Amino acid sequence: MHYRALGKTGLKISELGFGGIPIIRLQTDEAIHVVKYAFEKGITFYDTANAYKDSEYKMGKAFHGIRDKVVIATKTQRRDATGFVEHLENSLRNLQTDYIDLFQLHQVAQEKDWDLLQSPDGALEAVIKAKEQGKIRHIGVTSHSLPMAIKLIKTGIFETVQFPFNFIEHAAKDDLHEVARSMNIGIIVMKPFAGGVIDNAELAFKFLRQYPDLVVIPGYDSVESIDQIIALYERPNRVTAEDTMLMDQYKADLGRQFCRRCEYCQPCPRGVMITPAMGYRIVAQRMSPGVAVDFARKAMETITECVNCGLCTTRCPYELPIPEILKKNYSLFEEHGGVISTR
Repeated sequence: MHYRALGKTGLKISELGFGGIPIIRLQTDEAIHVVKYAFEKGITFYDTANAYKDSEYKMGKAFHGIRDKVVIATKTQRRDATGFVEHLENSLRNLQTDYIDLFQLHQVAQEKDWDLLQSPDGALEAVIKAKEQGKIRHIGVTSHSLPMAIKLIKTGIFETVQFPFNFIEHAAKDDLHEVARSMNIGIIVMKPFAGGVIDNAELAFKFLRQYPDLVVIPGYDSVESIDQIIALYERPNRVTAEDTMLMDQYKADLGRQFCRRCEYCQPCPRGVMITPAMGYRIVAQRMSPGVAVDFARKAMETITECVNCGLCTTRCPYELPIPEILKKNYSLFEEHGGVISTR
Protein backbone atom coordinates (compact mmCIF):
# COMPACT_ATOMS: atom_id res chain seq x y z
CA MET A 1 0.00 0.00 0.00
CA HIS A 2 1.24 3.46 -0.88
CA TYR A 3 0.54 6.60 1.15
CA ARG A 4 0.28 10.28 0.30
CA ALA A 5 -0.63 13.63 1.79
CA LEU A 6 -4.27 14.59 1.26
CA GLY A 7 -3.74 17.99 -0.32
CA LYS A 8 -3.25 20.94 1.99
CA THR A 9 -4.65 18.99 4.97
CA GLY A 10 -1.24 17.35 5.34
CA LEU A 11 -3.01 14.18 6.48
CA LYS A 12 -0.97 11.13 5.46
CA ILE A 13 -3.38 8.53 4.15
CA SER A 14 -3.46 5.36 2.07
CA GLU A 15 -4.10 6.21 -1.58
CA LEU A 16 -6.80 3.55 -1.55
CA GLY A 17 -9.53 4.35 0.95
CA PHE A 18 -12.64 2.69 2.38
CA GLY A 19 -16.14 3.77 1.34
CA GLY A 20 -18.62 3.31 4.17
CA ILE A 21 -21.89 2.38 2.44
CA PRO A 22 -21.61 -1.41 1.86
CA ILE A 23 -20.99 -2.29 5.51
CA ILE A 24 -24.53 -1.20 6.35
CA ARG A 25 -25.62 -4.50 4.74
CA LEU A 26 -23.52 -6.49 7.20
CA GLN A 27 -24.19 -7.59 10.75
CA THR A 28 -22.21 -5.53 13.24
CA ASP A 29 -19.61 -8.21 14.07
CA GLU A 30 -19.02 -8.94 10.40
CA ALA A 31 -18.72 -5.24 9.55
CA ILE A 32 -16.20 -4.72 12.35
CA HIS A 33 -14.16 -7.65 11.02
CA VAL A 34 -14.15 -6.21 7.49
CA VAL A 35 -13.09 -2.73 8.66
CA LYS A 36 -10.32 -4.13 10.86
CA TYR A 37 -9.11 -6.36 8.04
CA ALA A 38 -8.89 -3.35 5.74
CA PHE A 39 -6.71 -1.62 8.34
CA GLU A 40 -4.49 -4.68 8.62
CA LYS A 41 -4.04 -4.57 4.83
CA GLY A 42 -2.83 -0.98 5.02
CA ILE A 43 -5.99 1.09 4.41
CA THR A 44 -6.01 4.10 6.72
CA PHE A 45 -8.61 6.45 5.17
CA TYR A 46 -12.28 5.76 5.99
CA ASP A 47 -15.19 7.70 4.53
CA THR A 48 -18.69 7.51 5.99
CA ALA A 49 -21.67 9.82 6.59
CA ASN A 50 -24.42 10.56 9.04
CA ALA A 51 -26.87 9.42 6.36
CA TYR A 52 -25.26 5.98 5.96
CA LYS A 53 -27.49 4.28 8.53
CA ASP A 54 -25.24 2.50 11.09
CA SER A 55 -21.99 2.81 9.13
CA GLU A 56 -20.49 5.31 11.58
CA TYR A 57 -21.44 3.14 14.56
CA LYS A 58 -19.80 0.06 13.05
CA MET A 59 -16.66 1.97 12.15
CA GLY A 60 -16.48 3.42 15.64
CA LYS A 61 -16.53 -0.08 17.10
CA ALA A 62 -13.84 -1.23 14.68
CA PHE A 63 -11.54 1.70 15.44
CA HIS A 64 -11.34 0.94 19.16
CA GLY A 65 -7.66 0.97 20.05
CA ILE A 66 -6.47 2.25 16.65
CA ARG A 67 -8.14 5.68 16.47
CA ASP A 68 -4.83 7.52 16.20
CA LYS A 69 -3.76 5.31 13.29
CA VAL A 70 -6.74 6.02 11.00
CA VAL A 71 -8.12 9.09 9.27
CA ILE A 72 -11.90 9.42 9.52
CA ALA A 73 -13.99 11.41 7.08
CA THR A 74 -17.71 11.87 7.58
CA LYS A 75 -20.34 14.29 6.29
CA THR A 76 -23.76 15.87 6.67
CA GLN A 77 -26.42 17.10 4.27
CA ARG A 78 -27.91 19.46 6.82
CA ARG A 79 -27.69 23.08 5.67
CA ASP A 80 -28.68 24.73 8.96
CA ALA A 81 -26.41 25.32 11.94
CA THR A 82 -28.66 23.49 14.40
CA GLY A 83 -28.88 20.43 12.17
CA PHE A 84 -25.14 20.42 11.58
CA VAL A 85 -24.36 20.53 15.30
CA GLU A 86 -26.79 17.66 15.90
CA HIS A 87 -25.19 15.58 13.15
CA LEU A 88 -21.66 16.38 14.32
CA GLU A 89 -22.44 15.28 17.87
CA ASN A 90 -24.08 12.11 16.52
CA SER A 91 -20.99 11.38 14.44
CA LEU A 92 -18.61 11.95 17.35
CA ARG A 93 -20.68 9.64 19.53
CA ASN A 94 -21.12 6.91 16.90
CA LEU A 95 -17.47 6.99 15.86
CA GLN A 96 -16.37 6.97 19.53
CA THR A 97 -14.01 9.89 19.05
CA ASP A 98 -13.66 13.48 20.20
CA TYR A 99 -12.64 14.82 16.78
CA ILE A 100 -13.30 14.21 13.09
CA ASP A 101 -10.25 14.36 10.83
CA LEU A 102 -12.22 15.52 7.79
CA PHE A 103 -15.80 16.78 7.99
CA GLN A 104 -17.46 17.27 4.60
CA LEU A 105 -20.53 19.21 3.55
CA HIS A 106 -22.40 16.54 1.65
CA GLN A 107 -23.81 16.84 -1.88
CA VAL A 108 -23.69 20.59 -2.33
CA ALA A 109 -25.04 20.46 -5.87
CA GLN A 110 -27.18 23.55 -6.37
CA GLU A 111 -26.88 27.28 -5.73
CA LYS A 112 -29.69 27.06 -3.21
CA ASP A 113 -27.63 24.59 -1.14
CA TRP A 114 -24.73 27.01 -1.01
CA ASP A 115 -27.02 29.95 -0.23
CA LEU A 116 -28.51 28.06 2.71
CA LEU A 117 -25.10 27.05 4.02
CA GLN A 118 -23.90 30.67 3.96
CA SER A 119 -27.08 32.17 5.43
CA PRO A 120 -27.08 33.66 8.97
CA ASP A 121 -28.47 30.42 10.41
CA GLY A 122 -26.58 28.24 7.95
CA ALA A 123 -24.18 25.43 8.75
CA LEU A 124 -21.02 26.96 7.32
CA GLU A 125 -20.29 29.31 10.20
CA ALA A 126 -20.99 26.49 12.67
CA VAL A 127 -18.61 24.18 10.78
CA ILE A 128 -15.83 26.77 10.98
CA LYS A 129 -16.52 27.25 14.70
CA ALA A 130 -16.37 23.48 15.27
CA LYS A 131 -12.96 23.47 13.58
CA GLU A 132 -11.78 26.25 15.88
CA GLN A 133 -12.99 24.15 18.84
CA GLY A 134 -10.97 21.16 17.65
CA LYS A 135 -13.99 18.94 16.98
CA ILE A 136 -13.15 19.06 13.27
CA ARG A 137 -9.58 19.09 11.96
CA HIS A 138 -10.28 19.81 8.28
CA ILE A 139 -13.25 20.85 6.12
CA GLY A 140 -14.19 19.30 2.79
CA VAL A 141 -17.09 19.26 0.36
CA THR A 142 -18.76 16.66 -1.85
CA SER A 143 -20.85 17.24 -4.95
CA HIS A 144 -22.16 15.67 -8.15
CA SER A 145 -22.32 19.00 -9.99
CA LEU A 146 -19.12 19.92 -11.80
CA PRO A 147 -19.79 23.70 -11.97
CA MET A 148 -20.73 23.83 -8.29
CA ALA A 149 -17.73 21.77 -7.21
CA ILE A 150 -15.39 24.14 -9.05
CA LYS A 151 -17.13 27.18 -7.57
CA LEU A 152 -16.94 25.75 -4.06
CA ILE A 153 -13.24 24.97 -4.06
CA LYS A 154 -12.45 28.38 -5.51
CA THR A 155 -13.85 29.94 -2.32
CA GLY A 156 -10.74 28.76 -0.50
CA ILE A 157 -12.84 27.40 2.37
CA PHE A 158 -12.49 23.72 1.57
CA GLU A 159 -9.37 21.58 1.85
CA THR A 160 -10.72 18.57 -0.04
CA VAL A 161 -13.29 17.87 -2.74
CA GLN A 162 -15.06 14.55 -3.27
CA PHE A 163 -16.53 13.97 -6.71
CA PRO A 164 -17.50 10.99 -8.93
CA PHE A 165 -14.76 9.84 -11.29
CA ASN A 166 -14.61 6.74 -13.47
CA PHE A 167 -14.25 5.96 -17.15
CA ILE A 168 -17.93 6.77 -17.72
CA GLU A 169 -18.00 9.99 -15.67
CA HIS A 170 -14.62 11.56 -16.33
CA ALA A 171 -15.35 15.23 -17.10
CA ALA A 172 -13.76 16.22 -13.78
CA LYS A 173 -10.25 15.52 -15.06
CA ASP A 174 -10.24 18.50 -17.43
CA ASP A 175 -11.57 21.17 -15.07
CA LEU A 176 -12.17 20.25 -11.44
CA HIS A 177 -9.00 18.23 -10.95
CA GLU A 178 -6.81 20.88 -12.52
CA VAL A 179 -8.25 23.64 -10.33
CA ALA A 180 -7.94 21.45 -7.24
CA ARG A 181 -4.31 20.60 -8.01
CA SER A 182 -3.45 24.26 -8.54
CA MET A 183 -4.86 25.04 -5.07
CA ASN A 184 -3.39 21.93 -3.38
CA ILE A 185 -6.88 20.66 -2.58
CA GLY A 186 -7.10 16.94 -1.89
CA ILE A 187 -9.11 15.03 -4.51
CA ILE A 188 -11.23 12.13 -3.24
CA VAL A 189 -12.83 9.87 -5.83
CA MET A 190 -16.27 8.47 -5.13
CA LYS A 191 -18.14 6.12 -7.48
CA PRO A 192 -15.05 4.41 -8.99
CA PHE A 193 -17.46 1.80 -10.39
CA ALA A 194 -20.09 4.40 -11.34
CA GLY A 195 -22.30 3.34 -8.47
CA GLY A 196 -22.09 -0.34 -9.41
CA VAL A 197 -22.82 -0.18 -13.13
CA ILE A 198 -19.19 -0.91 -14.05
CA ASP A 199 -18.81 -4.62 -13.37
CA ASN A 200 -15.24 -4.88 -14.66
CA ALA A 201 -13.13 -3.87 -11.66
CA GLU A 202 -9.83 -4.46 -13.46
CA LEU A 203 -10.82 -2.08 -16.23
CA ALA A 204 -12.05 0.50 -13.71
CA PHE A 205 -8.74 0.53 -11.86
CA LYS A 206 -6.66 0.56 -15.03
CA PHE A 207 -8.39 3.83 -15.83
CA LEU A 208 -7.98 5.28 -12.34
CA ARG A 209 -4.30 4.41 -12.03
CA GLN A 210 -3.56 6.88 -14.80
CA TYR A 211 -4.17 9.58 -12.17
CA PRO A 212 -1.86 8.70 -9.26
CA ASP A 213 -2.63 11.74 -7.09
CA LEU A 214 -6.26 10.73 -6.51
CA VAL A 215 -7.57 9.02 -3.37
CA VAL A 216 -10.12 6.39 -4.40
CA ILE A 217 -12.76 5.13 -1.94
CA PRO A 218 -14.45 1.94 -3.19
CA GLY A 219 -16.82 0.19 -0.80
CA TYR A 220 -16.15 -3.26 0.63
CA ASP A 221 -18.50 -5.85 2.10
CA SER A 222 -16.08 -8.75 2.67
CA VAL A 223 -12.41 -9.50 3.25
CA GLU A 224 -12.37 -11.11 -0.19
CA SER A 225 -13.46 -7.86 -1.83
CA ILE A 226 -10.67 -6.03 0.01
CA ASP A 227 -8.05 -8.50 -1.22
CA GLN A 228 -9.39 -8.33 -4.77
CA ILE A 229 -9.49 -4.54 -4.98
CA ILE A 230 -6.08 -4.02 -3.38
CA ALA A 231 -4.56 -6.55 -5.80
CA LEU A 232 -6.16 -4.84 -8.79
CA TYR A 233 -5.19 -1.38 -7.61
CA GLU A 234 -1.57 -2.26 -7.02
CA ARG A 235 -1.15 -4.21 -10.25
CA PRO A 236 1.03 -2.24 -12.71
CA ASN A 237 -1.33 -2.14 -15.68
CA ARG A 238 -1.44 0.26 -18.59
CA VAL A 239 -4.57 1.11 -20.55
CA THR A 240 -4.37 -0.56 -23.95
CA ALA A 241 -6.20 0.25 -27.17
CA GLU A 242 -8.43 -2.74 -26.48
CA ASP A 243 -9.23 -1.37 -23.01
CA THR A 244 -10.19 1.98 -24.51
CA MET A 245 -12.54 0.28 -26.96
CA LEU A 246 -14.16 -1.64 -24.09
CA MET A 247 -14.61 1.56 -22.07
CA ASP A 248 -16.22 3.21 -25.07
CA GLN A 249 -18.58 0.26 -25.40
CA TYR A 250 -19.62 0.58 -21.75
CA LYS A 251 -20.36 4.27 -22.28
CA ALA A 252 -22.37 3.54 -25.41
CA ASP A 253 -24.40 0.81 -23.68
CA LEU A 254 -25.16 2.94 -20.61
CA GLY A 255 -25.59 6.25 -22.36
CA ARG A 256 -29.40 6.26 -22.55
CA GLN A 257 -30.07 4.96 -19.04
CA PHE A 258 -27.29 6.15 -16.74
CA CYS A 259 -27.92 9.31 -14.72
CA ARG A 260 -24.71 11.27 -14.10
CA ARG A 261 -26.40 13.27 -11.28
CA CYS A 262 -25.41 16.62 -12.80
CA GLU A 263 -28.81 18.05 -11.71
CA TYR A 264 -29.31 20.17 -14.82
CA CYS A 265 -32.85 18.71 -14.86
CA GLN A 266 -33.67 20.42 -11.56
CA PRO A 267 -35.79 22.04 -10.26
CA CYS A 268 -38.94 20.22 -11.33
CA PRO A 269 -41.99 22.54 -11.37
CA ARG A 270 -44.00 19.72 -9.77
CA GLY A 271 -41.46 19.14 -7.01
CA VAL A 272 -40.23 15.75 -8.20
CA MET A 273 -36.86 14.97 -6.60
CA ILE A 274 -35.48 13.78 -9.91
CA THR A 275 -31.84 13.07 -9.12
CA PRO A 276 -32.25 10.77 -6.09
CA ALA A 277 -35.27 9.09 -7.69
CA MET A 278 -33.26 8.42 -10.86
CA GLY A 279 -30.64 6.64 -8.77
CA TYR A 280 -33.00 4.30 -6.92
CA ARG A 281 -32.04 1.16 -8.85
CA ILE A 282 -28.33 1.66 -8.09
CA VAL A 283 -29.04 2.49 -4.44
CA ALA A 284 -31.04 -0.74 -4.12
CA GLN A 285 -28.13 -2.72 -5.56
CA ARG A 286 -25.61 -1.14 -3.20
CA MET A 287 -27.64 -1.02 0.00
CA SER A 288 -30.12 -3.91 -0.43
CA PRO A 289 -33.80 -3.35 -1.34
CA GLY A 290 -35.07 -3.14 2.23
CA VAL A 291 -32.62 -0.43 3.23
CA ALA A 292 -33.05 1.41 -0.08
CA VAL A 293 -36.82 1.71 0.39
CA ASP A 294 -36.38 3.63 3.64
CA PHE A 295 -33.39 5.59 2.37
CA ALA A 296 -35.13 6.80 -0.80
CA ARG A 297 -38.76 6.97 0.32
CA LYS A 298 -38.98 10.77 0.42
CA ALA A 299 -37.71 11.10 -3.15
CA MET A 300 -39.75 8.20 -4.49
CA GLU A 301 -42.97 9.65 -3.07
CA THR A 302 -42.52 12.72 -5.26
CA ILE A 303 -42.62 10.67 -8.48
CA THR A 304 -46.40 10.53 -8.18
CA GLU A 305 -46.44 14.27 -8.90
CA CYS A 306 -44.89 13.81 -12.36
CA VAL A 307 -47.25 14.86 -15.17
CA ASN A 308 -44.85 13.86 -17.94
CA CYS A 309 -44.41 17.46 -19.10
CA GLY A 310 -40.98 16.63 -20.51
CA LEU A 311 -39.20 19.71 -19.17
CA CYS A 312 -36.55 17.60 -17.45
CA THR A 313 -35.85 15.72 -20.67
CA THR A 314 -35.22 18.95 -22.58
CA ARG A 315 -32.76 20.07 -19.89
CA CYS A 316 -30.80 16.81 -19.73
CA PRO A 317 -27.46 17.14 -21.58
CA TYR A 318 -27.41 13.35 -22.04
CA GLU A 319 -30.94 13.25 -23.49
CA LEU A 320 -32.11 10.64 -21.00
CA PRO A 321 -35.78 9.61 -21.10
CA ILE A 322 -36.20 10.77 -17.51
CA PRO A 323 -39.98 10.22 -17.03
CA GLU A 324 -39.63 6.70 -18.43
CA ILE A 325 -36.75 5.87 -16.07
CA LEU A 326 -38.62 7.35 -13.11
CA LYS A 327 -41.64 5.19 -13.93
CA LYS A 328 -39.48 2.05 -14.01
CA ASN A 329 -37.79 2.98 -10.75
CA TYR A 330 -41.14 3.63 -9.12
CA SER A 331 -42.31 0.16 -10.14
CA LEU A 332 -39.13 -1.33 -8.67
CA PHE A 333 -39.66 0.66 -5.48
CA GLU A 334 -43.13 -0.90 -5.17
CA GLU A 335 -41.72 -4.37 -5.86
CA HIS A 336 -39.33 -3.83 -2.97
CA GLY A 337 -42.23 -3.10 -0.64
CA GLY A 338 -42.26 0.66 -0.86
CA VAL A 339 -45.62 2.07 0.17
CA ILE A 340 -46.46 5.66 -0.67
CA SER A 341 -48.05 7.53 2.21
CA THR A 342 -51.44 9.11 1.55
CA ARG A 343 -51.72 12.86 1.71
